[in-house]
Amino acid sequence: MRVGQNPIKSVESIAPPAPVTVVVISYIPFLSGYYTHSLELLKLCLGSIHANTEGAYDLMVFDNGSCAEVREYLLAEQGAGRIQYLTLSERNLGKPAAWNICFAAAPGEFIAYADADVYFYKGWLPSSLDALRTMPQAGMVTAMPMLTPQKYSTATVKWAKGQRGAKLETGQLFNWDDFWKHARSLGNSEEHGRAFFKDNKAVRLSFKKRQYWVGAAHFQFTARKRILQQVLPIPAEKPMGRVRLLDEAINALGYLRLSTAEWHVQHMGNQLPAVGDLLDGTLAAPTRPARVASFWAWPPLRKLLQWLNGWSFDRLHRTQK
Repeated sequence: MRVGQNPIKSVESIAPPAPVTVVVISYIPFLSGYYTHSLELLKLCLGSIHANTEGAYDLMVFDNGSCAEVREYLLAEQGAGRIQYLTLSERNLGKPAAWNICFAAAPGEFIAYADADVYFYKGWLPSSLDALRTMPQAGMVTAMPMLTPQKYSTATVKWAKGQRGAKLETGQLFNWDDFWKHARSLGNSEEHGRAFFKDNKAVRLSFKKRQYWVGAAHFQFTARKRILQQVLPIPAEKPMGRVRLLDEAINALGYLRLSTAEWHVQHMGNQLPAVGDLLDGTLAAPTRPARVASFWAWPPLRKLLQWLNGWSFDRLHRTQK
């Protein structure tokens, strides 16, 4: 039995979703060890989106089974109107599965994705959308200079070679400081970084008075939703190991993978940026003493923590089946 009529029936129109859905996936199982600063990094990430995103957008956050402190923060942000779409997963589904859910559910024509440790600068969204609108067949655009393995961008090179007005340059064109600023945030040693930098030539694409680097990164990119839907579902047997399948699928479909010539975003890693490390001069909270930071960066300990995290994820996944 129903008493009266649902009041929503008297509403004649609702506001449409924004043309851009910014998607962030978080996973912070505890606030110690590798994840000591992760909640503060998440706050920096979301804060930079709110402060530095021009134009209409909706923010979608998918939390992949984080601890109570993180969930409370996200719920408070949604309550304050700073998160439009929030999903709290009971357990960690892995990054590919979270992508499958978010990329299918995001209502915007464009999806701008970022890991929860990415910092955004002013101009990141206009620059990304300009690249997508300027470049026909653009599949994904990362808003910072990237030097990436070219095997994931063969379709981009093929397109440029056959496109009138496009110009390709190949060689040691990339700036080492730009490369190392990002590579060190991934926990790579300088020796490993130097070897990769030497073995991978950069490819620069010029078209319609704009320049891009050939290659993109799955930790941050902007794409049209209709293109991302063509690669779904992404196999999700592992929490992180299959993320390259997104790069491979975009390339296999013949779409371009590009990154901008200027820095519009920055990967922070799992340590709070030191004063002056962020390009816009933003001051982060003080970092731990250098000797403590170097302790956590000690390679044998990092491998142990990575193994322990993988083991705990696998154990949790099995017990919940």
